Amino acid sequence: MAKFKTLDDLGDVRGKVALVRVDLNLPMKDGRATDLTRAEAVAPTILELSDAGAIVLLLAHFGRPKGEKHSTMSTSFVQGDVERVLGREIMFIPEVSGPVAEQAVGILGPGDIGLLENTRFWPGEEKNDLDFARGIAALGDFYVNDAFSASHRAHASTEALAHLLPAYAGRAMEKELKALEAALGNPVIPVAAVVGGAKVSTKLAVLENLAGKVQHLIIGGGMANTFLAARGVDVGKSLCEHDLTATVEEIMDAADKAGCTVHLPYDVVVAKEFASNPPSLRTCNVHEVAADEMILDVGPLATEALADVLKTCRTLVWNGPLGAFETPPFDEATVALARTAAALTKEGSLTSVAGGGDTVAALNHADVAGDFTYVSTAGGAFLEWMEGKVLPGVAALQS
Repeated sequence: MAKFKTLDDLGDVRGKVALVRVDLNLPMKDGRATDLTRAEAVAPTILELSDAGAIVLLLAHFGRPKGEKHSTMSTSFVQGDVERVLGREIMFIPEVSGPVAEQAVGILGPGDIGLLENTRFWPGEEKNDLDFARGIAALGDFYVNDAFSASHRAHASTEALAHLLPAYAGRAMEKELKALEAALGNPVIPVAAVVGGAKVSTKLAVLENLAGKVQHLIIGGGMANTFLAARGVDVGKSLCEHDLTATVEEIMDAADKAGCTVHLPYDVVVAKEFASNPPSLRTCNVHEVAADEMILDVGPLATEALADVLKTCRTLVWNGPLGAFETPPFDEATVALARTAAALTKEGSLTSVAGGGDTVAALNHADVAGDFTYVSTAGGAFLEWMEGKVLPGVAALQS
């Protein structure tokens, strides 16, 4: 893994100004955050710097203002929620550079925390404009990136700033990078990857990258139907991208040449309508799906076989559910395999790393998110990492 500096490499920071990029793009309802996970993730970095006497300035985006100021997208809306998580008061600063911001920073003392305005209110942010970044950099003495989830974007607050000031990875970023390195960078083999979701088209690059890196590629969700169709299976009226069967065949051929086994379900849970516990619900062999039925989950026999596969592996990467887990009973395969992975992790025989919005929701549904080695809340950044892409905000930290 490329080297990057962490908070452990900082010397005495008392009285110095830390510009800390965090993800505070919290889901809101009636003026309050409905999920504080992102704020909780960055709290250790903020508190560590504050307790060491640094003046902490938080850089964050909120919503998609597209370079214009919108009163409904000010980071001031999350100020109260972040204060509750930290147990500290925060000064809101309605700018990110210039005299107003400089005056506010001058008021703050060692250990104080300031929250700057939404970085995306200025077009220079998303353009990664160096002059815009210089204006922000003028406020601080050093830079800390603790927002892995925003680091797949080459923005001024995630990429350019890291080249203008001494740059460090925050605790959440450090934890994420170490987990990802253990999962795919330099993993203990054999490695299994679970890739689910509705459409192959959204994860082609992920599948192509993983086919050459893992020993077992487990395909679930609607994606599995396209793989089955490529193998000549009639999937009835299941969600299926028939126009991608040739591409899927190429992925399977590449996996075969790389010594990667692609696992597809051989028994499935089907129904004639997509609803909770429909009367037409049944389990059958994949070759027995009727023309008016749709595949909505992996069957119990295939799920048990996949559990046996995981028992032979040392590392697991998971992105996407095996079935339509939000609607029972099509959650059974996802829950069962997640619980197997969690049990193996607790035993110490498996390193398990998962990520993506649906994946986090599925693991929480199975009540095992806390038992995985690491669960990333990053969406696009986690997916791009699985695609093997270089993340600009991460690359900028590397030395």
